[in-house]
Amino acid sequence: MIGLLSAVLPSVMEVAGRFLPEDKEKRAAAEREIQAKLTDSLAQVDLAQLGINKVEAAHRSMFVAGWRPFIGWTCGVALMYTYVLQPILVFGLAQAGYLVELPKMDLGELMPVLMGMLGLGGLRSWEKVKGVAR
Repeated sequence: MIGLLSAVLPSVMEVAGRFLPEDKEKRAAAEREIQAKLTDSLAQVDLAQLGINKVEAAHRSMFVAGWRPFIGWTCGVALMYTYVLQPILVFGLAQAGYLVELPKMDLGELMPVLMGMLGLGGLRSWEKVKGVAR
């Protein structure tokens, strides 16, 4: 949220600055109020998304509640293949006399997804340690 706020705030202040008072103190107070309202609005969006996440996680259907674990397992399998299985298989096949080139995965698009999920997993672990989660 902080990143979004810092990205949006300059544009908002540029437009709003045309309508703010010229007095420096009043202008600063108006800018603080705009920033506070924008922060509150973004926090409300985050809270709404958390509510949706809770409903999805509690759903009985695997297609609704299971998409996050599926993405996690997919990322894990892709990492395991890229860094463990593929090199071992290439080495083993080369030792057996088969010089083959196994496909390599481009993890450039996968890593942002994985890092985001690891961040969420770390947050979940922190909640469990603090006793917030069940």
